[in-house]
Amino acid sequence: MTAHKEGDPTTLNRLYGRSKGKPLRAGQQGLVDTLLPQIAVPLEGEVTAQRLFGEDRPLHFEIGFGGGEHMAFRADMLPDHGFIGAEPFINGVAQALTHVSGDNGAHAPIPNVRIHHGDALEVLSRIPDGSLTMLYLLHPDPWPKARHAKRRMMNDGPVEMFARKLKPGGEFRFGTDHAVYVRHALMVMQRHTDKFEWLAKEAKDFQVRPGGWPQTRYEHKARTVYGHEVWYFRYRRKD
Repeated sequence: MTAHKEGDPTTLNRLYGRSKGKPLRAGQQGLVDTLLPQIAVPLEGEVTAQRLFGEDRPLHFEIGFGGGEHMAFRADMLPDHGFIGAEPFINGVAQALTHVSGDNGAHAPIPNVRIHHGDALEVLSRIPDGSLTMLYLLHPDPWPKARHAKRRMMNDGPVEMFARKLKPGGEFRFGTDHAVYVRHALMVMQRHTDKFEWLAKEAKDFQVRPGGWPQTRYEHKARTVYGHEVWYFRYRRKD
């Protein structure tokens, strides 16, 4: 998951956490070498649906997509929408490419996805304000120690950017299995009620996964291996 420089959550010159793990398999490396350059987000200039997909269409952005299961599911479900995913962990990028290419055998290739291997906030800063229909932040690194709280993606600087980039009525989805992060995130979002409306009317609205929100491998592991509860938050960008 991307993070930001201590003291200034919108400064983008440092990533926290690992960027690679075990060596990629030959097939994964092949996708990184061949497919990724074809669908990579440009490194400079505005990031728009017209530039990425050749036409204006609803635009979705996922911050730290992990293995890409959620992004691929949503993009396959909404073929006329455009999806951008950013992830600094190369093994996650490689796994997402197997979903996008169809090499996992689950479905045909998915053409409406663009991927950035690197910092999500850097790309997000280049998207014109009011352009996003949906923005996703699922199971970000919790950084549970108090002294690391500024490293969390859910902080005032990033949330203000989320608000700018979403169009009125656009939706921000946030999910976590970490109780410390839940309390922190709710505190942050409470400071931004002028920009976001929490779409929860009762407890089950954030305790039960909404329709169209697939379970990722990370969430499955959190539940079955660690016995964690998982929370799902949906916020609408106010006019």
